[in-house]
Amino acid sequence: MDDFLAQLDKLLDEFDDLVRSSKHKDLSDIAKHVRQGLLSRSFAAVERIAGQKSSYARDIKRILEQLPLLHEHTTSVMGVVQGMRDDVKAGYISSLVELVHGEVFADFLEMAEHLQSSKFKDAAAVIAGSALEAHLRALCVKHAIETVDRRSDGSEVAKKADRLNNDLASATVYSKLYQKSVTGWLDLRNKAAHGHYSEYSPEQVGLLIEGVREFMARNPA
Repeated sequence: MDDFLAQLDKLLDEFDDLVRSSKHKDLSDIAKHVRQGLLSRSFAAVERIAGQKSSYARDIKRILEQLPLLHEHTTSVMGVVQGMRDDVKAGYISSLVELVHGEVFADFLEMAEHLQSSKFKDAAAVIAGSALEAHLRALCVKHAIETVDRRSDGSEVAKKADRLNNDLASATVYSKLYQKSVTGWLDLRNKAAHGHYSEYSPEQVGLLIEGVREFMARNPA
């Protein structure tokens, strides 16, 4: 949650700076691109932290529909950001984010389970493994663990799932025993993704799906 608070506090501090430097309550004398940039980053933060279907994101969309002009909706949108920041501080957001992630990943696992029962073990393995990797990334974000490596030229490259697994276990987000299980699940997913279909059985894919579901339930993101 500290990372979420830092993101929101930075946006609110920028807004406060604009309020102090403006001669008008609607900030209309502030350059349009400055105001729009702040609002765009604020909306992105709201969706990133609470989800696109959260009440905060819906509130912002409603405000934009009712007050389409930039100088009309700036203060109201930042009011939503302030409200969400207060909820994050109070600890209300964590459970919401975990619920949203849980529902999304559960849908993928149900899809994998259906494919498995329909004798499509390879597609089932890929989908279950992909859901696992997405969950690992969400866990890293939750626990403020970097999900990218930065190159010397300043560009970023996403860490591979094995690196995420190692980093999470090193940070004691989950046990070394889980780390070994995740390594095995990712290996099965990679075999399916690279066409090594004879190297695992339908039963192993079933265990993969069950294991990933239990892992996500015990380690919510």
